[in-house]
Amino acid sequence: MADPELDDLKVLVPALLQSLEVLGFVARHFNPADLRELIGAVGYPEDALAEARHRLSGWPDHLVDLRTALETSSDQVLTSFARLREAAEQGDGTRLAYRALRGLPLAEEALYPFAAQMAPISRYFLQNAMRGDADLLERLALGSGRDDVGVAHFDNEPGARGGFSLYVPETYAPELAAPLIVALHGGGGSGRGFLWSWLRDARSQGAILIAPTAVGETWAISGTDRDTPNLARMLDFVSGQWNIDPSRRLLTGMSDGGTFSYVSGLESGSPFTHLAPVAAAFHPMLAQIADPERLSGLPIFIGHGVLDWMFPVDMAREAHSALSAAGADVTYREIADLSHTYPRELNAEIMDWLIQPRP
Repeated sequence: MADPELDDLKVLVPALLQSLEVLGFVARHFNPADLRELIGAVGYPEDALAEARHRLSGWPDHLVDLRTALETSSDQVLTSFARLREAAEQGDGTRLAYRALRGLPLAEEALYPFAAQMAPISRYFLQNAMRGDADLLERLALGSGRDDVGVAHFDNEPGARGGFSLYVPETYAPELAAPLIVALHGGGGSGRGFLWSWLRDARSQGAILIAPTAVGETWAISGTDRDTPNLARMLDFVSGQWNIDPSRRLLTGMSDGGTFSYVSGLESGSPFTHLAPVAAAFHPMLAQIADPERLSGLPIFIGHGVLDWMFPVDMAREAHSALSAAGADVTYREIADLSHTYPRELNAEIMDWLIQPRP
């Protein structure tokens, strides 16, 4: 790469990563009632990115892959901020705001293939506490060329249903059993997008990550359950290809995905050892009809926001009480400033809880 392109990267990449961080902040703190104030508070971090974006137009053809990735990621971020500002000016811009925030995982997906080549990008895709770990960064870079690691999609193109996206950390060693995270998206979402809610944490802690897409528009919370057999199929496939720790298999999810982690994870034959529903609905009947042997000592981590406007926090408090009374080993986290969004900061604690030895 010639000096002019290196100079362009020194300007563009920091502007892009900073805009991504702010967009993630908006996604975490989004509350329909406070959208205008939130957008006003973050200012215009995308302005520097918009200015730097034009530097890519003169890049030579042999850098087309990197140029395309940077253009795609930048354009997703710029479009997201434009739509968020439009939503903030509307009387009820909630739907538009949620659509705008779909640009964040699309931008991350476009950027990730170059994490191994560019340390700032690699650091972005790590937990905050791990970004200064030079040894980890080196091991991630060295392992990136292997065929059995990285991000892959199985029948999970945009708009497809019933497939899954997979991340295997570049530090994966076949002789060591890896923790498994199965992360379920919210209603109307997709595993391909939700993968990025957990990739930083899986990458930092050496966990294999499966992000399925529901067979229907949302998970089989009622009626015929086609999703549990589909999850079992995915688990069998991944376990046949990679070394999965049988004692650390987490089923987690957001909103409808969290609710379904109760519905499926409390079944007596569930293969999952830990459950972590976030911003989920809960009915006491779930605890009443669950197999007592399944519930006894079952590690369950519940995360919920006090400001949740879709599933009020009382649901989570009731879940905590009912499941604890039924014998489950419940960890409960109530987040004062969280609305109905995904709290990425909770993942590090969930990972520690999953990995820690149990009595």
